[in-house]
Amino acid sequence: MFAGHNPYLVALSVVIAILGGYTGFGLAARVRGTPGASRRVLLAGAAFFLAVGIWTMHFIGVLAAPLPESTVYLVLPTIVSFLICALVVGVSLFFVSIGEPSGSRIIASALLLGTGIVSMHYVGIHGLAGPFHIHHDNRMILVATLIAVGTAYGGLRILLARQGGMRLALSAVAFGFAVSGMHYTAMYGMQLMPSAGDGMDGLTASPQILALIVSLLSFLVVAGFLLFLVPESQQRATATSPEWLGEPHAMDTSQEQPGDDDALGSPAKRPLPLHGLGRPPLPLVTRLPVEGVDGTHFVEAEEIRSIRADAHYALVHDGTRERMSPWSISEAESQLDPSRFMRVHRSHIISVPHVVLIRKEGDGAVVELDGPAPHLVPVSRARVAELRARLGLLKRNARGTALPKEGQSA
Repeated sequence: MFAGHNPYLVALSVVIAILGGYTGFGLAARVRGTPGASRRVLLAGAAFFLAVGIWTMHFIGVLAAPLPESTVYLVLPTIVSFLICALVVGVSLFFVSIGEPSGSRIIASALLLGTGIVSMHYVGIHGLAGPFHIHHDNRMILVATLIAVGTAYGGLRILLARQGGMRLALSAVAFGFAVSGMHYTAMYGMQLMPSAGDGMDGLTASPQILALIVSLLSFLVVAGFLLFLVPESQQRATATSPEWLGEPHAMDTSQEQPGDDDALGSPAKRPLPLHGLGRPPLPLVTRLPVEGVDGTHFVEAEEIRSIRADAHYALVHDGTRERMSPWSISEAESQLDPSRFMRVHRSHIISVPHVVLIRKEGDGAVVELDGPAPHLVPVSRARVAELRARLGLLKRNARGTALPKEGQSA
């Protein structure tokens, strides 16, 4: 069934899927750092653009196929295919947009997203009506499902990785190939068998009407993509406002300096086109915002002992106490000096110069950080060797193999 496709429409379908993926994943990436109702709006927008990108790509691909001239489209299955797509995309994005995404949650989201794309395809395909019945090769159904799930997983992984502006572009490309690869693999395994009936039970639409709808949706996807590239004119003050935490106090702006990009502690709050792709890296911050009863304060990076994840926020320990920061732990990690700070656990960052003790505990380790109120932080098994090396507890032989120093256990 794949032979005879219009190559221009095939190329257009892939481009639309990538643009829809870029816009949708870009909105999803902002969900984690946005409070209250705005988070729901961003999540709904992300699901909408991804669903529209998937659905539009699918029907551009259908219009590119060499179907019989008498083919029409049943309205109900066509609408249901879009609703399925929007639902599974929204749920899968929700799973990876709240808290710290674990490996199992990403796998579940990829399975849901991949199977949702496949379900949308086959429901939409069975909206075709004409003097034929549709037969699918079971092997191609399996291959299409594996392609959709595998590339959806890769796209989510890239999106969640810390790779600056490039991650979004790569994630969108992976998403575009996930959708189009699944679609055309499934079309390769589809056959139209002649039938005496026309199968036109219910309200139908002609290919011309579908082409008009697809054109409008393609325009919407491109417009959304272009609008997403427009940078915001200024930082959003709510990024560090105590109102995020339900405090009635007005934001303390006494520490802000006109024209200072770091007035709120995070120059990354001002989005750039393509998320800064191709631009020099932003300067590292020297202090973090923390919330107090009287407003927003700032802790110098040299005073920070550890940072602990707390849902969408983080708890910053300055050696005396913990205070809540409006930043997420991932944002703190990307903004702080990596030569001083290290992510030692999924939920913990430490300042390496403040470590005064390290000991093995279970499969991992714990470290003690100095200060008027010393405290312990867990170290995951995967990070123990790297931390020991940074603490000078490992040395390298002539071949570059890590060896323990004298008097130290490996």
